[in-house]
Amino acid sequence: MNPIIRLVEKRDVSGILEIYAPFILETSVTFEEIVPDEASFWERIQGIMAELPYLVCEIDGRIAGYAYASGYRSRASYRWSKEVSVYVHPDFQRMKVAGALYTSLNQMVRYQGIADLLAIITMPNEPSVAFHEHFGYRKCGEFSKVGYKLNQWQNVGWFELFLQDESEAPKDRIIPLNEIVGLPVFQEAIQNGMNKLKL
Repeated sequence: MNPIIRLVEKRDVSGILEIYAPFILETSVTFEEIVPDEASFWERIQGIMAELPYLVCEIDGRIAGYAYASGYRSRASYRWSKEVSVYVHPDFQRMKVAGALYTSLNQMVRYQGIADLLAIITMPNEPSVAFHEHFGYRKCGEFSKVGYKLNQWQNVGWFELFLQDESEAPKDRIIPLNEIVGLPVFQEAIQNGMNKLKL
């Protein structure tokens, strides 16, 4: 196998949607209901990457999984908190793809100055909860019947991981993604994620 973790490119969109579409159509993991077209999805990705990492894990030329951080809320004082998501193709389960992607992502956003990561999980979902708790996330709340999908009301759990020193003020600014690409810390984050893969 020839694995690599890297930033997403436009050519990856079809492979990402191959992973994401079944979650939209068949599960309540995401509350999105209509599969986006490739053009609008690429625009979405570009909007995220104006500031934050959007990573793919490619194995033998296929997109095995992807992970990204995105904005949480628009009020200024929320800017150090971001939401995270990770998805893995069924053919690449049990290869530690999700853990590898999160390892790289967490290291990158921490360097950027992000302080708090939020994972929002439709409940119940024991595998996802266990995965996030393994990474140090702790449950901080649950909304009851906050969404309606698959003909039933859905609960959503909130899990958070604080990355910085809680006793210190955050960085004055979030370092944009384009300012860390090419730096040793960026390559180190990629390599640390790659080291977590189990192929």
